[in-house]
Amino acid sequence: MQYDLDEGAGAGLRLGMIMLSTDETVEYEARMVLAGRDVNLMHARIPAKADVTPEDLASMAPEMTRTAALLPRDLRAVAYACTSGATIIGSDEVARLINLAHPGVPVTNPLSAVIAALHRLQVRRIAMVTPYVREVSGPMAAALGAAGIEVIHSVSFGQKEDWTVARIAETSTRRAMLEAGRVPGVEAVFASCTNLRTFGVIDAVEAELGLPVVTSNQALFWDMLRRAGAGALGWGPGRLFTMDYGKIDA
Repeated sequence: MQYDLDEGAGAGLRLGMIMLSTDETVEYEARMVLAGRDVNLMHARIPAKADVTPEDLASMAPEMTRTAALLPRDLRAVAYACTSGATIIGSDEVARLINLAHPGVPVTNPLSAVIAALHRLQVRRIAMVTPYVREVSGPMAAALGAAGIEVIHSVSFGQKEDWTVARIAETSTRRAMLEAGRVPGVEAVFASCTNLRTFGVIDAVEAELGLPVVTSNQALFWDMLRRAGAGALGWGPGRLFTMDYGKIDA
């Protein structure tokens, strides 16, 4: 019989996300932002090693274009959901590799998204909470510094196994955020890693500290939506989602 065609599921906004094969958190927190919205967020998983080390993170680069090509066409934005991977590979290289499969589509990642979020919040001196070993958190602090954001205090769980990171209790992350945010001179707290659960504590920590909290997944979804041209005020947790986007750099 005959049939009609339309724009497909989530015709309002089609987004793509490349996530790690070891990540157990980013999809869950994405649903908390996008549930009930006319958005179709489609995922592809990139092969990732069990440990979060510079060498293992760098091994994702050769798989980036192939994984991006698994996503459907006609996307409004694509996100690579790995803060540490973007740090080691480099944001520009991540975008280049994804654009080989999706030419001209805006690309973001948690590192560049966090930098954009902190600039939008007009903060320059932050405390950083990570699950990482020093070999990963050090380059991340350096990348933030190169973007004009000084990490004046850092708290780490010292964990390199991604399976364990996904199981760090939000109560532990909350304690770490509060400890980090109480250091004199801190203007905001950044909690890094897409596999570290944070959405259940962002608002409470902001209220207790009186400071903005930015996390990898929160900033990633905020930046992906703004690059896709979506109005998303109030969609997610934290002060970041109460602000307009401001200027979007290329």
